[in-house]
Amino acid sequence: MKTGKAIWELTRLEHGFIYGLGVVAGAYIALGEFDFRLSVFGFFTALFLQASAFALNDYFDYEVDITNKRLDRPLVRGELSKKDALIIAAVFAVPGFIFACLISIPAFLLALGITVLGYAYDVKLKEFGLAGNAYIAFSMAAPFIFGGVVAGNLNSEILLLSSIAFLSGLAREIMKGIEDIEGDALRDVKTLARMYGAEKASKVSAFLFITAILLSFAVMLIPEYADIKYFIPVAICDVLLLDSARRLFSGVDTVDIRSLRKKTMIALLFGLVGFLLGAV
Repeated sequence: MKTGKAIWELTRLEHGFIYGLGVVAGAYIALGEFDFRLSVFGFFTALFLQASAFALNDYFDYEVDITNKRLDRPLVRGELSKKDALIIAAVFAVPGFIFACLISIPAFLLALGITVLGYAYDVKLKEFGLAGNAYIAFSMAAPFIFGGVVAGNLNSEILLLSSIAFLSGLAREIMKGIEDIEGDALRDVKTLARMYGAEKASKVSAFLFITAILLSFAVMLIPEYADIKYFIPVAICDVLLLDSARRLFSGVDTVDIRSLRKKTMIALLFGLVGFLLGAV
């Protein structure tokens, strides 16, 4: 049980479920109907490949996480070793690529490209600060794009949803940089918080959340989304994001950032549900 919990925390499988649902949402919105094969294979492609990338991330961030006292990381607690993280990263990658191949060759190539970028982020790209933040933000938008590509219809709804996910993801990563200032210094990660200070990074993050909220209202200009099924979950998402932005504008510390990251992840899950219901 303890090992299972540690592997879950290493691979951040809760993120994987959200990424997988993002692929399902993208495919559903693209097709206008539910395709069981594409949805299942797409879901597990995202789940396993993101798990692999997260495991590798903890391998390379080991010293940083120790400095940041990230006791939520199983490597820091000593429940898993760095070697375990490498093995788990490799093991999870295999079924991810198999599921992508079962969809189509273009799906496999897209999944391969996104995953290689993820590995590059773990190894080096993260150190470039905003560029690394942008990759993580892209990885949050990628499941919707992947869903549209595998369904063969990358339409305007998916692009708009991807834009909201990208802006929210970029805001969360800039916000995370405030929490990790001390540890990021070990790898000379050039985050906005390290380069320009926590206060400025907080305001940029808040501005990006507000921009994402405004885009969520623009979605209602699409006829099928001008519906209460979309509005209610997205309204919950927007309220949570708006409150997070308010707190960021007023100034936050490390403890605040950790709670805000959880809150914004819950908000994005509500937003995802809204897009799924709006497409029904």
